Amino acid sequence: MLFLLMLMTNGWSFGQSGHLPDKDRYLGQPRPGELPRLFDAGRVSDGMSNRDMAISPAGDELFYTIQGIRGQVSAILTMHFVSGAWSGPEMAPFAGKYSDLEAAFSSDGQTLYFVSNRPADPNGAVKDYDIFTVKKEKGRWGTPVRLDTAVNSAKDEFYPSPARSGNLYFTREMENGKGKEDIVVSEWKNGRYQPPYSLPAAINSDQYEFNAFVDPDEKYLLFTSFGRKDDLGGGDLYLSYKNKEGEWMPAVHLDSTINSKAIDFCPFVSPDGKYFFFTSSRIKDRSPSAPPLDLKTLKQLLEGPGNGMNDLYWTLWEPLLKKYTHDR
Repeated sequence: MLFLLMLMTNGWSFGQSGHLPDKDRYLGQPRPGELPRLFDAGRVSDGMSNRDMAISPAGDELFYTIQGIRGQVSAILTMHFVSGAWSGPEMAPFAGKYSDLEAAFSSDGQTLYFVSNRPADPNGAVKDYDIFTVKKEKGRWGTPVRLDTAVNSAKDEFYPSPARSGNLYFTREMENGKGKEDIVVSEWKNGRYQPPYSLPAAINSDQYEFNAFVDPDEKYLLFTSFGRKDDLGGGDLYLSYKNKEGEWMPAVHLDSTINSKAIDFCPFVSPDGKYFFFTSSRIKDRSPSAPPLDLKTLKQLLEGPGNGMNDLYWTLWEPLLKKYTHDR
C-alpha cells in the first residue's frame, strides 16, 4: 500500500473529474467491477471485429476500430456526446477510404494519432502502414498529416501512444531489434521527433511485443507479447513500470482474470485513470447443461459478442495496478 501511495504522489493518480457528469461518461454504461466485462454489448461490442479504444480527456468523444475478419477493411468509428446524449457509431470524418485503425488522443485532446495505409501524398499509391495525426480545428477534425521519417519508415508502424512530454511510443519491426516486433519510443526534443529506439529487455524480448499503451507521465506501460513461456494462448497482456531511478522494471504477466487462451491486446487506460480497456477474441463459454440449440439461439451465438471475433472489454484499473505493484 505504501508503494502505491508513493506512485500516486509521483504522478500515478487515478484521475480527476472531467467535463461530463459521471453518469454520462462511457456511453452511460453500467460500470464494471474487478472482472472484465463487455463494453457496450450489442452496440460497440456487437459481434463484429471491434478493437482498440480511445476516449477524449473531456470524456465526450470516443473512437474505436472495426475490421473485416480477414483484414479486407479497417475503419475508425466515432461516437460523441452532443446536446445531452451520445450519438450512435458513425464513420470518423477522416476515415472510410483507406485502412485506418488504432486512434489515440494527445493529453490535451486536440490531436488524434492513428495508423493508416493511406499515402502521404493524396495522389500517391497505398504502401505500408504509417502513423498520422489529425488536429481539431474550430471543433472539427482537420486533414490527416503523416508524421515525418524520424517516426515512419519503409516498414509498418502501429499503435501510437503519445505521452504528455511529447514522446511517442509505438510498434515497429526494428533492424537490429530485440525481437520479431519491438515496442519503441521516439523522443520529442527541440520541437521534433528523434529516431526511435527499442525499449529495454525489461519490456522487449526475442519474441513479438506490440500494441503498447504508455501512462501519460510515462510511469507504466501496458503491452501485448506473443510467444513467451507464460503466454496463455494467442498473445497476452503485460505490465511494466518505472522504479524511482526511472528504469523500466521487468514486465509482469497479467493473470487469467485478464488474459485468456485467445489473443488479448490493445490496452488502454481511461484518461480519468479509473478503467482499463482491452480487446480480446475470447469465446463465450456455453454451459454443458444448456439445452439443445435452436436456429435462433445458434445465430445469436454466432453473430453476437463472444463469438471469437474481437470484442472490447473493460474493468477497474486501480485494483489491477495495486495487484501488480503493491510489493515492488
